[in-house]
Amino acid sequence: MNTLTQTLPSTAPASEASSFGTKLQQWLAPSRAIGFLLPAGVLLLWQTAASLAWIDPVFLPAPIKVVEAFFKMLTEQKLLWDFTISLALVSQGFLYGAFAALVLGVAAGLSKRFEQFLSPTFDTIRHIPGIAWFPLIVLWLGLGAPAKILVIAKTVFFPVFLNTLQGIRSVDKSYIELAEVMTLTRWQLVRKIILPAATPTIMVSLRYAAGLAWALVVVAEGLSGLEGLGFLIFRAQGLLLTDQLLVCMVIIGLVGFGIDRTMYLLQRRVLRWKQGFEG
Repeated sequence: MNTLTQTLPSTAPASEASSFGTKLQQWLAPSRAIGFLLPAGVLLLWQTAASLAWIDPVFLPAPIKVVEAFFKMLTEQKLLWDFTISLALVSQGFLYGAFAALVLGVAAGLSKRFEQFLSPTFDTIRHIPGIAWFPLIVLWLGLGAPAKILVIAKTVFFPVFLNTLQGIRSVDKSYIELAEVMTLTRWQLVRKIILPAATPTIMVSLRYAAGLAWALVVVAEGLSGLEGLGFLIFRAQGLLLTDQLLVCMVIIGLVGFGIDRTMYLLQRRVLRWKQGFEG
């Protein structure tokens, strides 16, 4: 007993170190490193074009100039505040749009009559781009955050709604027949069979809609407003501040990548029970 007790503390750090080493090897694996080859190539080409003056610096400043502009915007301007404003708008618009889409999508998926009630109106509205709604929404709500949130929520709504509806309607009929044999109640059928079977399609739509919302905020803020990353992009374009324009573009790209990775990890977490072809 004493021998076992003495060996436990010595084996725990070893296992933790082994686990850390395994994770480090996974992150440094060639399969992951290959994803950095293209960005590195683009950066090298960019630096070469700037160094050899292939393009006027006004149109394409050197990477170091963009880095300097980033720190200037961060310390001397309110870049962090503008980023926070954009992130808050996207978060609210995504949550409102996705929640409404999930509720109505599930209801339409479970009720053919309710789908027929919504279909003519929704099929007409969804073909009108969110930006086309923006002038009218501004007349209703003004130039503040509510107008932008509503446009983002509308854009998020339809992909999630349609995929939720389709996910429920695509449930294998044999599952429904099995539920009838097992004499499941309506609620048990929905909770144990229909929703789990539709979840993969729903998660993909949420991942897509999150990226769509982040991309749309740039346009919404550029068309109206005096703050946010979209406003900074249009201002930089007007003043020919290409370095600041590139700073905002890089931030938008990196944050968009982060949002997509976060949604992907959430998707894997929710669907950890489902295994499929991984290429």
